[in-house]
Amino acid sequence: MTADNQCYSVLIVDDHAMVRAGLKTYLSLDSRFEVIGEAGSGAEAVEALARGGYGGRMPDLVLMDLMMPEMDGVEATRRLLEIGPSLRIVILTSFLEDDKVVEAIEAGAVSYVLKSVSADELIYALLGAARSMPVMSGEVSQALARGLRQRTVDEGGDGLTDREREVLLLIAEGKSNKEIGEELHISVKTVKTHVSNLLMKCEVEDRTQLAIYAHRKGWVRS
Repeated sequence: MTADNQCYSVLIVDDHAMVRAGLKTYLSLDSRFEVIGEAGSGAEAVEALARGGYGGRMPDLVLMDLMMPEMDGVEATRRLLEIGPSLRIVILTSFLEDDKVVEAIEAGAVSYVLKSVSADELIYALLGAARSMPVMSGEVSQALARGLRQRTVDEGGDGLTDREREVLLLIAEGKSNKEIGEELHISVKTVKTHVSNLLMKCEVEDRTQLAIYAHRKGWVRS
C-alpha cells in the first residue's frame, strides 16, 4: 500500500450468503476497502470477471472461500489469475488440511487465512495481500510445510512439479523472474510463487543455493 488512505476494491467469494453479508458489512466500515462484488461460487466469480468485472471494474483483492460447489477455491484462484494476473487472492476458510493449503498457494493465492481469525487479523492479511506480502498464522505455515514434505515422500523424490523443475533450470542459468516469465509465458507473480515453493521443497535459502542444487542433481542444461 502506497498511502494509508488508499482504497482497495474487493470481491467476496463464498457460498454462504450470511458470510458474504457479514464480511461486506465489516469491510464497509473501513475506508481502505470497497466491496464491489459478491459471488456465491468460484464459477460465478470466474464468469463475472471474464465478462469484465463488476460494473466494468476488476477487484484489487479477492476473499476466496475454499470449499464451494461447482468450482472450489483452488480452481477458482487458478482461473481468476489467468483472467487477471494482478489480482491478489486471500483464501478464507475453515479447513486446514495440509494438502489444501499447498494446493491453494500453488494455485497463486497470496495468503491462506482461517475463518477463526480476528477482524483485525483479516484486515492485516488483506493489506498484506495488496502489497503481495504473504500473511499466514503459525498453524497454516506448519500445514504448508507438512504438505510439501508429504508430497515429496509420496512422489518418491524431490517432489518438484514439471513447471517447478523448468523454473529451477532457468534459475540455474541465471535468468531473472521477468526473463523466466517471458520464456515460460507465465506472469512474474506466478514465477515468484514457484520460486518460493522451490526454496521450501529444496530446503535452501536463496536463488544461488537453488542453482547449486540443480547443478548437483545434474539437471542443468548444457
